[in-house]
Amino acid sequence: MGLLLASLFAPLPHDPVRPDALSVLRPPSWDHIFGTDRDGLDVFSRTIASASRDVPLALGGALVSLLIGAPIGLLVSFPTRLADWVMRALDLFQAFPLVILAVALVTLTGNDLQNVVIAIIIINAPRMIRLVRTEALVLRSRRFVEAAHAIGASRSRVLFRHILPNVTEIMIAQTALAAAQAIVVVAALSFLGVGVSPPDPTWGLMIQSGSQQISTGQWWVVLFPGLAVVVAVSAFNAIGRGLQEAQR
Repeated sequence: MGLLLASLFAPLPHDPVRPDALSVLRPPSWDHIFGTDRDGLDVFSRTIASASRDVPLALGGALVSLLIGAPIGLLVSFPTRLADWVMRALDLFQAFPLVILAVALVTLTGNDLQNVVIAIIIINAPRMIRLVRTEALVLRSRRFVEAAHAIGASRSRVLFRHILPNVTEIMIAQTALAAAQAIVVVAALSFLGVGVSPPDPTWGLMIQSGSQQISTGQWWVVLFPGLAVVVAVSAFNAIGRGLQEAQR
C-alpha cells in the first residue's frame, strides 16, 4: 500500500516515461538511486509509478472476483440441478491451465486494461465460488440455519440474511490472497508482452526489459521492480493470513 500511496501522491524525481539519452544504463547514484535502464529511464520513478497501475488492476480484479464468486457460491450451496451443472462446468473449466487461458484471452482480445482484469477474474472467481460454497455447506448444518428453515424463512433469506454474514470475514481474507496472486498475474502478463503496452511502466515489463541486461552486469534494472513485486505480494499475503488467523 505504501508503494501505491507513493505513486499517487509522492513527487517523482524523474519523468517515468521520458528517456534521457545521456543517462543510459547508469548504476545507482544520488541522482538515480535505482539507476537507469537501457532507454535512460529512471528505474526508481518507473518502479513507483508502476504501483499506480499494477496494484489497482490486481485489487480491482480480486474485488470483482469476490462480487461474482460470492453470490454464485451461495446459490450453488443448495442441492439443485442447476448447482450440479455449475459445479461440473467449474470442474471442466478448472481442468485447463487458467494462467495460460488468461494469457490467450488477453492476446486475442488486445492489450486493454479491461482484458487484464477479466484475466484476473478468470483465475480467481472459480476459487471464490468453491470457497464460499464450502463454507456455506458447513453453515447449513448449524442450528441457527435449521431454526430459520423451521420458522419458514425462504431460501434467499437464509442465504443472504443468515449465511452470508458468517462467511464475510473469510471472503475478505480470500480477496486479499487473491490480490496477491493477481499481482503476479499482472506482472506475468506484462513480462510476456501482453497486457499494458509500453511506454507505460509496469513491473513485469521492467523485469522483462531488465532481464536482457543481467548478463552484462546491469543488475539494478531487474532487481528493483522484482523486489517491488515481492513486497506487494508479501503485503497482500500478510493481510490475508492475518485475517485468517483472526478468525480462529
